[in-house]
Amino acid sequence: MRCVEITQPGGPEVLRLGERPDPVPGPGDVLIDVAAAGVNRPDVLQRQGGYPPPAGASDIPGLEVAGRILAVGDGVATLRTGDAVCALVSGGGYASRCVAPSRQCLPVPAGLEMTAAAALPETFFTVWTNVFERGALRAGETALFHGGTSGIGTTAIQLAAARGARVLATAGSDEKCQACVGLGAEYAINYRTTDFVAAVQAHTGGRGVDVILDIMGGSYVPRNLAALANDGRLVQIGLLEAPSTTIDLWRILARRLTLTGSTLRARSVEEKGRIADALRREVWPLLEAGRVKPLIAATFPLAEAAAAHRLMESNTHIGKIVLVP
Repeated sequence: MRCVEITQPGGPEVLRLGERPDPVPGPGDVLIDVAAAGVNRPDVLQRQGGYPPPAGASDIPGLEVAGRILAVGDGVATLRTGDAVCALVSGGGYASRCVAPSRQCLPVPAGLEMTAAAALPETFFTVWTNVFERGALRAGETALFHGGTSGIGTTAIQLAAARGARVLATAGSDEKCQACVGLGAEYAINYRTTDFVAAVQAHTGGRGVDVILDIMGGSYVPRNLAALANDGRLVQIGLLEAPSTTIDLWRILARRLTLTGSTLRARSVEEKGRIADALRREVWPLLEAGRVKPLIAATFPLAEAAAAHRLMESNTHIGKIVLVP
């Protein structure tokens, strides 16, 4: 198989196209002929040496793929050769062949091409478990999503709006703010020109929002807490600014706030399989009805993975970046 290897920690130039033997599916796994693979921020962190794969996972980057099943391992009863699937994986996605646990596979939604399907797993698994499970966002509540035009942000805006929540978002330009509104946000804040805390409080009449999904960490954390309503929930899923900060614990006590967070990659197959079940039940009907869809910013051949990473790091894109082997 062809694959993208990380030759050493560093910039995009360390990504190299190589060849390796095809992987072999173990018990409970399937082998996928990869038609497309999503590019995500954790791939960049892995390339830089800051996000190593968990024990037993492939050292090849890539956390989501779409394609057709070439072979099934022992004990796989729900999938068969030829099925069109998209899958969440712990590594190995930047390749023409990829092994995935069958529990982490979902059918390609009716009406979606493989390129679009490859943009689903990482962001949809992440948004579902963090916004709707840990954050417990309900219809009628208000959510704030930072990085509204990222893969996570575009997914969160659409899903929350489709499920009856009011959505606010932040983005780094007026153009990106307009894109957030086009996806279903009722209000988008240009964080480069406007204090998002003051903007949130003004827009909500001083009440604040019920749920915040944050990818930044650092100085955003105390500001997020100030933007929450009573009984609000802050869900931390990224630390792009910094991994530590100082917060006023009294604010949490007095206003009954919840500060939580999670990572996805290291969770067990069973945990991820449970999330997949929820997505198939709660979200796949929205995709097949066209009420929610992945937003593709750009596609690149596998050999141009470095260019895909440069685009990711430029922060100029809106939506997902996809490699097409």
